[in-house]
Amino acid sequence: MIQSATKLNRKDYIFSISLIGLLFFLFGFVTWLNGALIQFLKTACELSDVVAYLVTFAFYISYFVMAIPSSKILERIGFRNGMTVGLAVMSLGALIFIPAAVSRSYFLFLVGLFVLGTGLALLQTAVNPYVTILGPIESAAKRISIMGICNKVAGVLAPILLASILLKDAEAIKTRLAELTDLTQRTTLLDELAQRMIMPYLVLAIFLAALSIMIRLAHLPEINPEEDEANDSVQHTHKSIFQYRHLWLGVIALFFYVGVEVIAGIPL
Repeated sequence: MIQSATKLNRKDYIFSISLIGLLFFLFGFVTWLNGALIQFLKTACELSDVVAYLVTFAFYISYFVMAIPSSKILERIGFRNGMTVGLAVMSLGALIFIPAAVSRSYFLFLVGLFVLGTGLALLQTAVNPYVTILGPIESAAKRISIMGICNKVAGVLAPILLASILLKDAEAIKTRLAELTDLTQRTTLLDELAQRMIMPYLVLAIFLAALSIMIRLAHLPEINPEEDEANDSVQHTHKSIFQYRHLWLGVIALFFYVGVEVIAGIPL
């Protein structure tokens, strides 16, 4: 399986690695939108600080919920189909933001974030190991590092782009809300503010759906998890993941890294 992936011709290799790079860019873009969303929804839905931070909770709890199911899904449908399904689920999550914005329902926003995170968890479970086979194993670390750059560039651009749309004239709106005493006028202003989310998330949903179709039609090499498992059972005799010291130490390191990353993305 790995040999067939590493024998891609130059044209197919460049196309495949560019497509995977786009997916890593997407990871960062969607994840780091949350910082701008916290401030925006706090105003639009009139939330306290504690309740507003449920934006982060709803998004990242999906990773915990989907951790084991994602691996089972990929075993059943394959990694390439897993990418397709993950993107489709993310598109559905983005679409949920439209009725949430129309009704100004914070609960629906949280549902949309959870569904987005669910699709992203499946997508990342498929793509992170996938990039290691798109070329010689000796240069796998280099490819992962390049993908990380794509991810972080998106992390810089996403909040700036979304904030320029959602938080435009935010201070003026807050001042006006503080001055308004008429409940109808206040509700109308908040509804108009919430509806700013419709266009960017509709565009995001269309882009995700188009990318899902593109992945489905693209000639990407497939990973066979069952074959990998069979090869691993021949080469190794470990029966528990805790016998792979480098694995559980890596999990601990990632746990603390993601914790710091989440804190960094929360506006004070």
